[in-house]
Amino acid sequence: MKRATVLACLLVALALPAAAEEAVAPPSADPTQVRAGHYRLDAAHGKITWSLSHLGYSTYYGQITDVAGDLSLDPKAPAQSRLSVRVATASVNALHEALNAHLRGPDFFDAERFPTATFESRAVEPTGPTTARVTGDLTLRGTTKPIVLDVTFNQAGIHPVDKTYTVGFDGRAVLRRSEFGMTAFLPALGDEVSLRLEGEFKAAP
Repeated sequence: MKRATVLACLLVALALPAAAEEAVAPPSADPTQVRAGHYRLDAAHGKITWSLSHLGYSTYYGQITDVAGDLSLDPKAPAQSRLSVRVATASVNALHEALNAHLRGPDFFDAERFPTATFESRAVEPTGPTTARVTGDLTLRGTTKPIVLDVTFNQAGIHPVDKTYTVGFDGRAVLRRSEFGMTAFLPALGDEVSLRLEGEFKAAP
C-alpha cells in the first residue's frame, strides 16, 4: 500500500508542470484585455515590406529587416499610447545584390550619410474595436514629414515559444519618396511607396 501511495504521488508531481502549462490563458484578440506597460519590438519578428511601381511593368517588393521599436501601451487610454521606431537604412533588401547596393546609395537611402530613419508617434486615434490611426513624424534622409499608420491589433498573450507576454500588430502606410529627397528616375519609377508593417512586441521590464 505504501509503495502504491508513493507511486501515485510521483505521478501527480510529474503531471503538475503540464497542468500548469494548460492553465495559461490562451491569447486574446480583445484589445481591452491587453496588459498595460512598456514593450519592445522582437527583432526577429518585426519588419517592413515596401512596394512601388517599377516603370509600370510590375510592382516591385522588398523588405527592411533591421528595425527596433519601443511601445508604451494602455488599453484603457489608447490615445495615450506612444510608439518609437528606429530603422537601419542599410538593411533595405530587394533580394538582388546589385539592386541592394543601388538602394543603399545616394540615389535612394544614402545609408552611409543617413544610417538611421526614425518614427515618433504624436497621436493614436482608435478607428474601430481592433484598429487605430497612428500619426507621427518620419525622419528619413535628414527630412522629417508627418505620416499616418493604419494599425490592426492581432492578439496578445503568453507566447508559446519564449513564454513572454507578447502583443502583435499589423500596419499599413503610404508615403511619397520624393518628399524625402528620393527623386531618382521620377516619374517612371513610382513615387508612391506602400509599406506593410509587422510587429510582435514583448513585455519589457
